[in-house]
Amino acid sequence: MEKRIYIIGAGFAGQTIADDIKRKKIFGKVNAFIDDDKSLIGTDIDGIPVLGPIGSVASVLNNSDMDEAIIAIPSAPTDRIKEIYEILTSNGFKNIKILPGISQVINGTAHLVQTRQIDPLDILGRTPIAISLKESLSYLRGKRVFITGAGGSIGSELARQLLSGGAERLYLFGHGENSICQIYRELRLLQSEGVGEKATIVPIIGDMKDKEYVDFIIKNTKCNVIFHCAAYKHVPMMEENQVAAVENNIFGTKNLLDAALKYNVDRFVLISTDKAVSPCSVYGYSKMICEKLVLEAAAKAQKTQAIMFVRFGNVLGSRGSILPIFQNQIKTGGPITVTDENMERFFMTIPEACSLVLQTGGVGKNGQSYLLDMGEPIKILDLAKQIIKFSGLEPYKDIDIKIVGCRKGERLIEPLWLEEEKPTATEYKKLLTLENKPYDSQRLNKLMEELYPICYFTSEKESDFRNKEKLLKIVCEDCESLKNFYDELKTTDRKQTDLL
Repeated sequence: MEKRIYIIGAGFAGQTIADDIKRKKIFGKVNAFIDDDKSLIGTDIDGIPVLGPIGSVASVLNNSDMDEAIIAIPSAPTDRIKEIYEILTSNGFKNIKILPGISQVINGTAHLVQTRQIDPLDILGRTPIAISLKESLSYLRGKRVFITGAGGSIGSELARQLLSGGAERLYLFGHGENSICQIYRELRLLQSEGVGEKATIVPIIGDMKDKEYVDFIIKNTKCNVIFHCAAYKHVPMMEENQVAAVENNIFGTKNLLDAALKYNVDRFVLISTDKAVSPCSVYGYSKMICEKLVLEAAAKAQKTQAIMFVRFGNVLGSRGSILPIFQNQIKTGGPITVTDENMERFFMTIPEACSLVLQTGGVGKNGQSYLLDMGEPIKILDLAKQIIKFSGLEPYKDIDIKIVGCRKGERLIEPLWLEEEKPTATEYKKLLTLENKPYDSQRLNKLMEELYPICYFTSEKESDFRNKEKLLKIVCEDCESLKNFYDELKTTDRKQTDLL
């Protein structure tokens, strides 16, 4: 029996997907478009009937587990996607796919290869803002773009969107062979299906902690722009491996900045995090120092260079983040574990965050600090309930929710800025500037000198190597919020759970 496909949305995106399916002849047959536009209902497009509205016709369409619905309305707000999803599932559709966010298709033809199974990301949170990629990425046309951590959630999405930028080359840099291989193959597949523009894609396996290697790579790739996404980032894991967090995040970033200055890289954009604000974990501290290193490098930059950082909160669906953890817990029958009933975080989808980062890379100025407007915070408990409902289950009835307490290095609320940083709106939606709060060079140099023999074996300082206690002493002396947090743990017998 041939699979019947129903495309929700008879606009340009839906029509190009239908053409794709017809041409390939192996994915099934498009039985109908479904649209709420009264001027289209009752007509046909290239022999395919247009039915609607969806609330009236969905009940009579699906009579097979093979049938598939594709939501092809890239400009639809989140509430509308959620409404369509609920109509389809209530009428028996189990195979529901969706086009990516508007940021990825707004300037180009939609392709079947871009569709994927719908997931909670598509119906949770706010509606992403629409950014014209071709316009915002014009500064990258003909350039060589270097992405660190290209196999990660942010790095790989930047790479996907950069296919629309007209870059000459995309360098995918990372130390994880499998993740770099995966995004490399995905990008090549997208290109073969006509997505984006032609660019030479170069996978590079390497370690940014290796200063000589980083210098060699930046020199020989002759890259024009660096998006620095690579970092060890899982807070509880990094609390168990604090020296590794400092070595990778701080010294890896320093190596990249030194090479960018030495070889006159046009633009350098560091991806930072809300955990860098009044840090209460060594990971957060390491990212705060990365911000300071960026500001110091910007002060040394040539007039043609622009070195900056972009800070934002959590992104929905990143590897190891709360959404996939919850989904895996649901698959095993629960319970979902939530740290505290009052814990809340700022969330943004990965595509929206990456679109804003790419835009910032073009409009950002040297030495400027940027912050993405994350909207209102979401309670983690509410998020857990929504994900359970998305799975067709009832909270506390089908899947229990268990409060387990904070893990190491966590706090109930993550601020996005210091009061003295005074966020200020720019002419660009969802992009704010911050007042810089740099370290003076003497303080930063002294700190790096003290941390170096702990992270790298140094003659005559053998006892310092991998000395976690000495590292904690140094960073707590440098950072009051970190010292206060650890002091509070000691004096209040506050218990924190280990990794889930």
